[in-house]
Amino acid sequence: MSSQSICIKSSSWLLLAILVLFSQWAAADTVETAMMPGKVIEGHAKYEQECEKCHKRFDKAAQTRLCLDCHKETAADIRDHKKFHGSLKDHECRTCHTDHKGRNAKVSEFDKTKFKHEDTGFILKDKHGSAKCEKCHKPNQKYREAPTKCDGCHRKDDVHKGKAGAECGDCHNSKSWKEYKFDHEKTKFSLVGGKHADVACNKCHVDKTFKGASMECVACHRKDDKVKGHKGRFGTKCETCHTDRGWKVLRFDHDKETKYPLRGKHEKAKCDACHLPSKGALYSKQKLPTNCVACHRKDDKEKGHAGGLGEKCDSCHNEKGWKETVFNHDKDTKYPLKGKHREAKCDTCHKGGVAGPKAKLKVEKACVACHRKNDQEKGHKGKYGEKCESCHSEDGWKSLIFDHKWDTRYPLRFKHKEVPCKKCHVPEKPLYGQKLDTACLACHRKDDAHKGQLGAKCENCHQETKWKDAPFDHSKARFVLSGVHTKVECKKCHQTAAYHDAPSACVKCHQKDDAHKKQLGPKCEDCHNSRSWKSWDYNHEKRAKFKIDGAHAKLGCLDCHTKPVENTFAISRACSSCHAEDDVHDGAFGQVCERCHLTTEFSKLKEGVTGFTR
Repeated sequence: MSSQSICIKSSSWLLLAILVLFSQWAAADTVETAMMPGKVIEGHAKYEQECEKCHKRFDKAAQTRLCLDCHKETAADIRDHKKFHGSLKDHECRTCHTDHKGRNAKVSEFDKTKFKHEDTGFILKDKHGSAKCEKCHKPNQKYREAPTKCDGCHRKDDVHKGKAGAECGDCHNSKSWKEYKFDHEKTKFSLVGGKHADVACNKCHVDKTFKGASMECVACHRKDDKVKGHKGRFGTKCETCHTDRGWKVLRFDHDKETKYPLRGKHEKAKCDACHLPSKGALYSKQKLPTNCVACHRKDDKEKGHAGGLGEKCDSCHNEKGWKETVFNHDKDTKYPLKGKHREAKCDTCHKGGVAGPKAKLKVEKACVACHRKNDQEKGHKGKYGEKCESCHSEDGWKSLIFDHKWDTRYPLRFKHKEVPCKKCHVPEKPLYGQKLDTACLACHRKDDAHKGQLGAKCENCHQETKWKDAPFDHSKARFVLSGVHTKVECKKCHQTAAYHDAPSACVKCHQKDDAHKKQLGPKCEDCHNSRSWKSWDYNHEKRAKFKIDGAHAKLGCLDCHTKPVENTFAISRACSSCHAEDDVHDGAFGQVCERCHLTTEFSKLKEGVTGFTR
């Protein structure tokens, strides 16, 4: 047989093999199902024809993410670093759970003898360590669904009937259910330092539910209240006077524990003098008045005041004795007497005196109430308002104290100091009653050459020292100056004082520098920087998501970017967009040429890829 006939025969067998292979692919739903290594488990059977549910072409690393998209509880454990899956260092699902082993395969089986239960976050110790798995993990139940709270397994052992809560571990331990410890100091009722510590638990907690026991003394000591003779008249708050060290130990302090401290002669008064026995419980129901006149009205009449000085006896008198007077106008009123006011007689302000039925103690405190005549004589005539104290003091009418810096919210600086008051404060209106706008534009609107573009805060650029040639920090603007931009004159970009009209796009100023003629788009800053127009850098792989290697590295940018770009690039990354003429397969193998071909040379194939010809 000649070599030519052998070659023809071999080609025939090769063609036959290819036809068989393609016929198998045609019979299958997809290439993936034809190449599937085996049946999936019963739980995944409904997805058997949807390979993309668990696999992503050419991205093996995506498999775990696809698993967790369905198994959300496991995904949450991994994300929160809790339970078993959250403690694993290897989070690749396929490490432990492999599929395609048949419908009846168990992909979650594991060696219970080697399993470290502490990795789940629930450590087995003491009696839990000897318990069988089935005690907590019930049949047909996920392992994660096992209860982690004590009452999940020990509800029947709970003699407290749930009233003590679900945290059994606060008192009990895993060594023995009957062994327990409880720190009563963590409750709202302390047993420390008194006789309560010696009382048996069941004296207060009669039904073992513990919660709900009354914390009121009278709940246990009502009998003692009757024996001691109070008979409920002093109310139910026994702790107000008694302590847990003993019933006879009294600790009531009227000064600290009421809003009315007993001082002077009040200390000698008997309780019944104010707390009348006929009016019920001593400390709970009687709301006694604390004003002096409630008890001393008779004294007020006898002393001759007859109510003329009001009911605040304590303004002048004290508890040491009725005859002692302690009134101090500076401390005891809201109007201290200063300067020449100390020389004024009381009835100058208090018409009718300070005692007797005609006395008028409520006096208007405004200066103008007494000095209106002075205001007219000094020529103000009400034009400066009624707050005389803004300029004058009690030392004398001629003493002026007004300081615009401290007495207003607008200090006058530099050239503002030279401006007359009437420039801002219109004379026709009261000087201090005017609420003036403190914004610069209120006075300088005509000076605004920016036509309102830069807002109302002129002080961001201008100063009180001078309006023109004020320094400006361009880093606060939307366009930060860097590199050679810092040396450019303002007028180069800002043709007018309407600064916001200045363009910020590079191409607006550098159009003549664009040697690419718009073929690389208008965003010059993607390659160039402000240090130098000629120094440029562009990482094509990271920015355009298209790696330039092999024969591509020899091409110039404009070899692929052939058309002008107005906004964004619209160049296809598919090999066929440039190599359609090189595709000897006529599109039969799709447009992803890089599956088989190399970028170093189109005619070369990747290792392991068999060449096909038409």
